[in-house]
Amino acid sequence: MTVDVKYRTTASATGGRDGSARTEDGSFQVQLSTPKELGGAGGPGANPEQLFAAGYSACFIGALKVAGGQLKLKVPADTTVTAQVGIGPRSEGGFGITADLKVSLPGLDRADAERLVEAAHQICPYSNATRGNVDVGLTVA
Repeated sequence: MTVDVKYRTTASATGGRDGSARTEDGSFQVQLSTPKELGGAGGPGANPEQLFAAGYSACFIGALKVAGGQLKLKVPADTTVTAQVGIGPRSEGGFGITADLKVSLPGLDRADAERLVEAAHQICPYSNATRGNVDVGLTVA
């Protein structure tokens, strides 16, 4: 598979899950904290799973808009995607993540909403990156 890269960004982290991360251009900076459920102090910082959930949610809305154009369906302005990301030990060893996306498309017929979500799931870069590696659940709210 080849990708015709149109945009590239760089971010760095120091200190791991209890450190900080920032983009090279300084537009985004975040303090990181390990959740208590993973043995950390659960401090005020964000964690990588939260950042992944936020990124996947935003990216999926973009994919919905592209899919809407292809399917001739108007994506409502108040569309919401809520991503729930889980982390834990894998039966094969190491750790893995899960993702569940709950998509709200107010005013859109359920059948059209389901078609739109399925099409977006084929377009979204996060969905394509995780396909075959991460269990992703899709729910139309």
